[in-house]
Amino acid sequence: MIGEKIKQLRKEHHLTLEGLANALNKRYPNTVNFNKGKISKWENNKEEPRLSSVRVLADFFQVPLDFFNEVEITSPPILTIYKQLQKPRQEKVLDFAKEQLKEQELSPFATDKDTGNGAYITAYIEGLVAAGRGIFQDDNLHMEVRLLEKDTPKQYDTIAKVVGDSMTPLIEDNDLLFIKASNQVEINDIGIFQVNGKNFVKKLKRDYNGAWYLQSLNNSYEEIYLSENDDIRTIGEVVDIYKTK
Repeated sequence: MIGEKIKQLRKEHHLTLEGLANALNKRYPNTVNFNKGKISKWENNKEEPRLSSVRVLADFFQVPLDFFNEVEITSPPILTIYKQLQKPRQEKVLDFAKEQLKEQELSPFATDKDTGNGAYITAYIEGLVAAGRGIFQDDNLHMEVRLLEKDTPKQYDTIAKVVGDSMTPLIEDNDLLFIKASNQVEINDIGIFQVNGKNFVKKLKRDYNGAWYLQSLNNSYEEIYLSENDDIRTIGEVVDIYKTK
């Protein structure tokens, strides 16, 4: 059972339920909000974790995804449905799948072994950040992408996708940001901040009066001043940018 595997790994790493939840939230700040109650339900098989949560656990404990052998990996639901279809309908499904694959190969994240650009790796986008007016966090976002290994930093904790143009020309719409999780960002550094539930990528600044604010690089956008009445959380520091254009 999946729950028994989670409990086994947790105990092997000498972690309490709360300790595991805190470690997961710290390392993967833009994923599911883990807590000891949720993990306890998983371990006691009262609730089954989503595949996105299992992926996080596999990465955290450094085990292959198929270690959790209750998860359907080799036989996804689409294959089960496909086998039940009559041949003419199977051909329609196959034609549609081929079209989807062709579109994927034309995307900026496609795996292309013939261009000589180098090897690709699989990574996961865990959140959206606004280069603009702010965007609410999507806890269910766990989007797989293929990235050129040579353009990917060795050290980072999570990846977020940019929506908006307030940080141009340095950071553009649809760029991917590699983030080092931290609850503190130095003045004049670019970080990911959550303000009143909305995620931003901005430069952290402080004015002559000591007031903190978030600055855009695009002069069309005004500064976002922070006050004690705001619910503010620092997600981490931007350590690298992956250009998708």
